Amino acid sequence: MTMTTGESRPAGLMAIDREMARQHADAIASFERNAAMAAKAAASIRQSGRLLLLGMGGSHAVGRAVEPLYRALGIDALALPLSEQLGQPLPLEGRTVLVTSQSGESAEVVRWFSEAGSAADVFGLTLEAASFLARTVPCLVGAGGTELAFAATRSLTVTFALHLAILAALGEDPSAALGALDQPQDNDITQALAALAEVTAIVTSGRRLQGLAEALALGLTELSRLPCFSLEGGQLRHGPMEMLGPHIGVILFRGNDPTSDLVTAMAMSVVEAGAPLVVFDSSGQTPVAGAVTLSFKPASGLAAIFAMLPPAQRLMIAFADALIDNAGTPVRSTKITRSE
Repeated sequence: MTMTTGESRPAGLMAIDREMARQHADAIASFERNAAMAAKAAASIRQSGRLLLLGMGGSHAVGRAVEPLYRALGIDALALPLSEQLGQPLPLEGRTVLVTSQSGESAEVVRWFSEAGSAADVFGLTLEAASFLARTVPCLVGAGGTELAFAATRSLTVTFALHLAILAALGEDPSAALGALDQPQDNDITQALAALAEVTAIVTSGRRLQGLAEALALGLTELSRLPCFSLEGGQLRHGPMEMLGPHIGVILFRGNDPTSDLVTAMAMSVVEAGAPLVVFDSSGQTPVAGAVTLSFKPASGLAAIFAMLPPAQRLMIAFADALIDNAGTPVRSTKITRSE
């Protein structure tokens, strides 16, 4: 695989580089500046005890990633694509709703508000203070403004920081997660990239970190234009293991949580099947033989996500850069999806 450098680097990837260079600072600022609105959202969540997380694309992946964190606090939390809520809606009565859209302008967001009507317990998470979403409901607004590059990088990190503000208002200790933002770990991705050099598709998977796996799969697909998709660990075990082999890459996420042994068992099965395997590992456990492991300090929840996300982003970008000439420049999509 050959990656571009310097003047030969595609404009789309240079735009992503600029976003990533400031994502940690913007995430910390987002956490600090949104305390008051986070407290209001947390008060609603505490009162209702039921949370519906709505979004599309990367915004939905964020919802999936924080779902278990709210559940751990006793909240009945569920993340759904906004398109699914439009077509087969859950009743909203008695729920707090968080609508996430980094642009605040996507087609599903605009249509949902026109059809759902007003509700006192709807809040938004966005990067754009002047957006439709921010004008329509009370919003937590991420620092740094709209993300300009195609694939979600900074917008993911900043949105996770907005959720950290809400979780902190609900009583969660944010210190480990903030520490991961303040002192990011710089893992070498060279071996991981080499392991994936000959694959024609990638599946990402996790257990409690499944939402992070889904965010990475989306970015890999957008940038590399190869089929890259995500299956929760149990779902991967129930049948799709048949696809595994030398040309199907697998990326697993293992955290320091009660599901780590299940991820370990999956890693051993992937190695046995002969599929190239990369493990992002914050479990503190011994690496699995035959896997390329990127090791992090033992962590779970948002601390693990903030540690793993930047190296995963760098792997995603390098993988795409080695495959296609104009990685980062969409040919069939737009940054803000304005049609359904």
